[in-house]
Amino acid sequence: MSNIIRMELELRNIVSRFQIVGEIESVRPLGEGFINDTFLVKTKQEQTSDYLLQRKNKSIFKDVPGMMQNILTVTSHLKEKIVNNGGDPEREAMTVVLSDEGLPYFTDSKNDFWTLCLFIKDNISYEAADSPELAYAGGKGIGKFQAMLADLKKPLTDILPGFHNIRFRFEQWDEVLDKNPVNRKKDLQEEISWIEERREEMLEFWQLVEEGIIPTRVTHNDTKINNILFDKDGNDLCVIDLDTVLNSTVLNDYGDAMRSYTNTGLEDDENLDNVSMNMELFKAYTKGYLQETISFLTEKELEYLAFSAKYITFEQVLRFLMDYIDGDNYYKIKSPQHNLIRTHAQYKLLRSMEDQFEQMNKEVMECCKELSA
Repeated sequence: MSNIIRMELELRNIVSRFQIVGEIESVRPLGEGFINDTFLVKTKQEQTSDYLLQRKNKSIFKDVPGMMQNILTVTSHLKEKIVNNGGDPEREAMTVVLSDEGLPYFTDSKNDFWTLCLFIKDNISYEAADSPELAYAGGKGIGKFQAMLADLKKPLTDILPGFHNIRFRFEQWDEVLDKNPVNRKKDLQEEISWIEERREEMLEFWQLVEEGIIPTRVTHNDTKINNILFDKDGNDLCVIDLDTVLNSTVLNDYGDAMRSYTNTGLEDDENLDNVSMNMELFKAYTKGYLQETISFLTEKELEYLAFSAKYITFEQVLRFLMDYIDGDNYYKIKSPQHNLIRTHAQYKLLRSMEDQFEQMNKEVMECCKELSA
């Protein structure tokens, strides 16, 4: 028996431990699987749904049961809103399939965690927002997701302690600088100054979150464009990949989207001339986002909306540089200098945001006035 056949038999057995409808036709790998291993489960009957099977990465997600409970809490809330709005809850929100034991996961003999959800057919996805129209649609998608969850009061499990918490990141940073395990610090005084010059500004922002002046809500925490499915008409359909949902400030979602949507270069671009923030994409995303969220965002959240793009981009500069100083223990690298290349590219993006910050704030304010008129 070949390894491929043996693997499919094992996967079929795992799928059979869930409450599926229909007979399994095939189980095949789907996508590149940077974090989780994902498989498409096809069923034989035309009237039955197909499924997505995932083996969760337990080295990254230490509390898969907590993560899956978060997803159930969020999707249940979304589905209720979608039904009340006359929508299709199986297409406009993820549907988690329970195991035979009534759990949102199955644990195999190797103690690996497996999950199953309905596959949403007839969708379109994109790897990059390369036009204002697509950036606008992406902003509406994340904005609608946040708006429907704005009244969800049930606390979520903190499955990623310290995530986007710059005070926690600075504690890690100070420890790595102090240890300097591979003796790289001596050659990085300029790069280290980039971090230290902005320490106070970043901590002042995070203190507003800690004190509740900027409120804590439900956040997605991975808002790149390929985590939104669109319909054939280009309208946002469903936000997917909810593994990282937790309670934080929604500004993290907006800032992370700005970091990924508006960069004219690559995250690890070696040609820094390629890297800048595209203001047209910033404006388009912001307009789509605020159309869905302006009704519930506070004045303080709106005041710091543009700043969140700088905040998240700065955090990434810090994390890439910290990992380089620490000996490249966290991010996968393609060369010994990869994390340093990433640091420089993200810093160039940050500087572009800082240079355009006055205009960014102006665009947010003008958009708010237009939508409030």
